[in-house]
Amino acid sequence: MERLINAFRNSVRAFDRLIRNETAFQQEVILLIVAIPLALFVATSWSGYALLIGAMLFLILVEVLNTGIEAACDAVSRDFHVDIQLAKDCGSLAVLISIIIVAGIWGLALIERLTGLPL
Repeated sequence: MERLINAFRNSVRAFDRLIRNETAFQQEVILLIVAIPLALFVATSWSGYALLIGAMLFLILVEVLNTGIEAACDAVSRDFHVDIQLAKDCGSLAVLISIIIVAGIWGLALIERLTGLPL
């Protein structure tokens, strides 16, 4: 039980640091807050609602991992290294891919809602 409590404390500490210092994380949390009620109107089913919110949480998850990669790279060296640049660029690409996934899921849900046709 102590491990769970410590893991929870670590998670809260990370959330607190990210919400205070990381603009991208702040923006994505705001999007999630907006998405929670908006998805009720966009989704045509509860499973669709779960998919819309899950997509937003997936984006936040990838952003958290990207921030962790960047922090680890900066802890190793602030000097330019090709391998560190690649690690940071891959994290950034992962965020971009997750944004495309979220946009696709929300776009299809909007089309389904507006047309009434199941996709």
